[in-house]
Amino acid sequence: MLKGALVLYYFFALGQPLWAQDDVTAAAITPQDCSLDCIRQGGPGCEYCRITRADVKKALGFNSLQAFGSCIPWPCFKLLGEEDPKICQHYVQAPNDVKVEFVNELNPKSDTIVVSWKPSYYGIAFLRGFQVSLQALGGSSVACQLFLFHRNLSLPASHAEMVYKSDPFPGLPLGSQYAVTVMALPVPEEWERFYRSKIFSTRSCAEKNGLEQCKKDWYPKHIEVQQEGTAITVTFNLAPPNLGIRSYFSLCYANGKKKYTDITPNFSKNKTHHSYQLDDLQEGTNYTCEIAANEVDAVRKTFSVQVMHIQNGGSSTRSVTPSLALMIPLCLAVVAILVVLLAALIRRRTRLQITNLDIKPDLIKQHQESGTQEEVTSLQRNRLTPPRLLICYSSTDGPAHVKAVMQLGAFIQQHMATQVCLDLWNSLSVAEEGSMAWHCRQIRESDFILVICSQGLNHRPQPPQDGDDGEEADRELVFGSNTFSSNAAVQLIGEEVGRAKTRGQDLSKYMAAIFEYSKETDIPTELRLVSHYMLPRDLQLLFSHLHGVALHRPGCYLKVNHISEEGFTELPAGAALQWAIYEARMAMTAKRHHYAEAGD
Repeated sequence: MLKGALVLYYFFALGQPLWAQDDVTAAAITPQDCSLDCIRQGGPGCEYCRITRADVKKALGFNSLQAFGSCIPWPCFKLLGEEDPKICQHYVQAPNDVKVEFVNELNPKSDTIVVSWKPSYYGIAFLRGFQVSLQALGGSSVACQLFLFHRNLSLPASHAEMVYKSDPFPGLPLGSQYAVTVMALPVPEEWERFYRSKIFSTRSCAEKNGLEQCKKDWYPKHIEVQQEGTAITVTFNLAPPNLGIRSYFSLCYANGKKKYTDITPNFSKNKTHHSYQLDDLQEGTNYTCEIAANEVDAVRKTFSVQVMHIQNGGSSTRSVTPSLALMIPLCLAVVAILVVLLAALIRRRTRLQITNLDIKPDLIKQHQESGTQEEVTSLQRNRLTPPRLLICYSSTDGPAHVKAVMQLGAFIQQHMATQVCLDLWNSLSVAEEGSMAWHCRQIRESDFILVICSQGLNHRPQPPQDGDDGEEADRELVFGSNTFSSNAAVQLIGEEVGRAKTRGQDLSKYMAAIFEYSKETDIPTELRLVSHYMLPRDLQLLFSHLHGVALHRPGCYLKVNHISEEGFTELPAGAALQWAIYEARMAMTAKRHHYAEAGD
């Protein structure tokens, strides 16, 4: 029944020819409100129509249409091949010039976009419409829009210069990344590239509303540095009172050392500017300083401070008598002798005191020289693009585990300078190439491969057999497509690791990881030879692996605050990752209790 309804829907939606449009203009074509009846009959005013869920429900007579909700197109031959095989023999190439435009919206916390594009002149005579999808990177939410032409003649090649537009996509959070995909219809059974994708980011709060209206994006614009003797005074403009910022901080660093200063202005004296002192800075040193509001993820303003040498006394050298010229060296020699005698006396008394306290001088010296300092280290500059990381996983542990994997990929891409490749973000490419072929290509092209190991990945399920109960069959329908392809990909990775180990080659391309709710025994045997990490505890080690940066060196260590074990949750993506891991742990615990009770 469902297949018949889908066939009927696609017959109505895609099986109608186009009206001829001889007069091609450069104006953009926007969607129209028109019914499916108007599209089928070819009436006036139905040249480019939006198809809503209500239209589909009215035409097909049922409430839920899963094919319309998902943004993966159904193969043409399975739906229309029996009725008209010729429909599936034509190919329509992907649209060109996909652009994202921002639309004015009153809500200060979100953006609204409109997508525009041009159709390709390859196969334009068989073009039936477009499907536009919007997916949030790091999330599973997908929004789709379907647009169809009405019946009559085919479009000429000159129509490829026309610009088509989608309906607005409202309510997109500011500062978020999305992938928009424009697909040409119909989609044949065996396709090449029938769609075009574009990744974009919504505007920041400052870009949309202005700097004076954004708490996290605000930073001091006017900074003045003055030096009087050894005192360094910094004056900066305060944030507007409506932002509610009550304190600030300053951080100066040079030669591997940092100077942190808390700043709490007295608003009763001055509400627009504040001055503070920088103390204990070394003379003759150039410092790089940052100042920001004392808020999470606040933007920092960078400025420089040059501490000058302080010269005591004047430089009076007009005339020097011969007697004075002879006395100066004599005085200097006497002073030098006195200094040497005084230093010897102090050193002798110090040794006597140390001997009385039974403390060894070499231990004191070793303690003074062994102070660990933080180090500022830059990433490799010989890499023109960020490293490409493929994440493999198994979905047999349920949607909570899949969500944790997605949040991990989003965090790595946003805050670890790495391009993440995840099948959940490339559903159209997976559908186009096939899951196994897609994984093989990504394994070959990626710089690094990270396998997220779990109980479901280690204990690989068998394909459903005849006679399985309904619950197990339903579970396989939901998770089966990813399960067996990811397991096969893990087997391929294991074979590659084995061959590389036998030949004595580098194994750094391959990594294994487990979340804190999994065990090390969940790592498959073939991956025990590669580096493995516990997440999120080992995020810094993973960063070190991806970028080839040493975390520890003699006398110093590298600390990346926003990916440290205690600091990553201060970022929105880190907090989302922590919450996803917590939910997955709760789901795994409930699942184990369920199986334990079933076993009893």
